[in-house]
Amino acid sequence: MAGKAKARTMIVRMVSTAKTGFFYTTERLRVGPKLAAVKYDPKVKARVLFVESKKGAK
Repeated sequence: MAGKAKARTMIVRMVSTAKTGFFYTTERLRVGPKLAAVKYDPKVKARVLFVESKKGAK
């Protein structure tokens, strides 16, 4: 019996580069490039760069 196939998408955590600990979770294609986006961080009340880390990582 073959193992379960991997999902086409994966859930990733977008972590703030302002080091506030704030994050968004989003879904992306498994084979795509790593995500980076400018989004609002309410702890610093400004738009900052968010970069991807794995959902399980802290």
